[in-house]
Amino acid sequence: MNLLMDREWRGTEKLAALGGGFIACPNHCTEIDPLTVGHMLYNNGRSPHFLAKAGLFKPPVLGQIMRGTKQIPVDRGGTGAGSSLEVAREVIDEGGAIIVYPEGTLTRDPNLWPMKGHTGAARLALKTGAPVVPIVHWGDHELFPRYAKRLYVFPRKKAVVLVGDPVDLDDLRGRPMDKTTLVEATERIMAAITGLLAELRGEEPPAERWDPAANDQSLHGRDVARGARVPTTDDGGTAA
Repeated sequence: MNLLMDREWRGTEKLAALGGGFIACPNHCTEIDPLTVGHMLYNNGRSPHFLAKAGLFKPPVLGQIMRGTKQIPVDRGGTGAGSSLEVAREVIDEGGAIIVYPEGTLTRDPNLWPMKGHTGAARLALKTGAPVVPIVHWGDHELFPRYAKRLYVFPRKKAVVLVGDPVDLDDLRGRPMDKTTLVEATERIMAAITGLLAELRGEEPPAERWDPAANDQSLHGRDVARGARVPTTDDGGTAA
């Protein structure tokens, strides 16, 4: 990442103030932004841990690496939820950072603003008691635009990452973990991410977050798989 692009980390003193582990909730606008966020966390002495498909833990070598670095398996069938929560608690107790993308996939918003979130991050936060830290980044989408097929290294790009204050969920932690509670927690998380990105970009976000379902878009995976056209620039990259 140092070779590919310049970087600027802002607000990292807030990570040091946390002391223990936490859940990092970033915006998600390009396939390489996990590397950007992971790079920032690693540079600040925090071990990054990602939620990963349970199938990635099955191959012998890859599975050993995933378990050894305490990546967190996600079983969409639900049978491994207890094991995933146990690993998550270990990561938090050891002062690590669990990176969760509340949007669930790359934003479908045409201008790369955060879209409507899912409740997974809120559920994990309420179950573990870990603080939720919004983290936003801007610039790495120019190196590798959304759904691109190659890197655009020249001219040299710069990734700026901004760390926000923990999202206040204290009043929700004692409530039943029902849909109302999870939706409220998720809305607070997404509002924090959107506000932080607006600060970083120096722009006003849309009045209403993009909803893929309302725009006949898939909720997971590459939206282009359903035939949606991704706007492109003259050099073949994806338009921001």
